Formats: sequence, C-alpha cells, structure tokens
Amino acid sequence: MADQHEPAESPYQRDIAALRRRLARQSTLAVGMLEAALDALWSVDPEVAELVRQQDDAIDAEEVAMEQEIHRIMTLLHPVAREFRIISMMLSVNHDIERVADHACSIAKSAIRLSGLPVVPRFPTSLRELGERVPATCHRLMRALLDEDSDESLAIVKDDKVLDRLDRAVFDELTAMIAGQTEHEAAAGLLLYRAGRDLERVGDLMKAIAESVVYIDRGTIVRHSGIAKRRSG
Repeated sequence: MADQHEPAESPYQRDIAALRRRLARQSTLAVGMLEAALDALWSVDPEVAELVRQQDDAIDAEEVAMEQEIHRIMTLLHPVAREFRIISMMLSVNHDIERVADHACSIAKSAIRLSGLPVVPRFPTSLRELGERVPATCHRLMRALLDEDSDESLAIVKDDKVLDRLDRAVFDELTAMIAGQTEHEAAAGLLLYRAGRDLERVGDLMKAIAESVVYIDRGTIVRHSGIAKRRSG
C-alpha cells in the first residue's frame, strides 16, 4: 500500500517521466542505427546498410510526435524556471537525436556506394578510431542525460576536441592515400571522408546535448565559454 503521506505525483512529473522514457527509446534506436551503419561500412555490406536506412522513417515519425507532445505540455502546464529548462532541453534533444539517425543513414549510403565500386577500400586508422569513439561518446552522453550528470557532460564537451582532431586526421590520411590513385580509389576515399564528417557531426550533436544537461543542472549556458576548459584545468 502506498504511503498516504507521500506527495502525489503532479501531471507535469508524469508527463516528464513519460517523455524521458520516449527519449531514451529514441536515442537507443538512433545510436543502434549508427553502430549498424558503421558495421556496414567496415564490412562494405549493402544489405545491412539498407536495413539502417529503412529505420529512418520511424525515427522521423517519433520526432514529430514528441515535438507535438512537448508543445502540448508547454501550452497546458506553463512550466517555469527549472521545469521550463527541462522541457526546452527535451525539445532540442528530440531534434538532435533525429539528426543522429540522419547521419547514420548517410554513413549507410556511403557503404552502399562503396559496395558498387570495383575496389577494396582502405580505412584510415583515424577513421577507425573516430568510429569507435563517437558511438562510445553517444552511450556516455545518454547515461549523463538520464542522470542529469553535469560533471560527465562537461567532460564530454571537453572531449569533443579529440573528435575534431581525428576528423582532421581523416582528411590528411585520405589525401595522402588517394594521391595518384585511380578514379575508383579516389571515389572510395571521398566516400570515407564523407563518413568521417558524419561521425564528427554526431560528435557535435553529443556536445550540444551535453551543454544542455549542464544548463538543466546549473542554469548556466556553457556554449562559447571557457567553463569546460576551466573545469578541466
């Protein structure tokens, strides 16, 4: 039997809890798409890549449904202060998760196009590392988001610089690899560079969500500031 003295859960709290669960499911699906797209890329498997692309419609539909639900809550419950920050963050995260799925689909398309080239692609070391770090960052961020862990979120903001360096290294490696190569080998290199850019942009999205988590916990906007740098110094 429930404690009669325990305060009743408000409509706002119930709605927020439901939104959290939906965001968790949505992010799990989007990150799963990213990991599957990378598997398709490394193995140059067009069938796996096509399965990734087929999941995108469901992500798009859920993004729209979530946005409509968030607008309903804002209209009916008029959240203020911390509640308003949480709702605003969820609206932003909902959009960012959909973009992660878009980048996963883009990587899948690159895998499909690679499979149609008469060459065996050579994957730069930096691209492989980027392909390991970005999904790991996604998982770290999802845990920080659910826990509203601003310390871990600030660490993720700082670590984005590593992803930026790897993205530049992918360009340098591929430039050296395709110099003087055949047309098909150059085309493969451009597709791999595109995949690297997609991964770097997913990293940027994770950074943006991490900044939102800090905003929820502390009410502080850390974009374009030295807060993360001072925190790590």
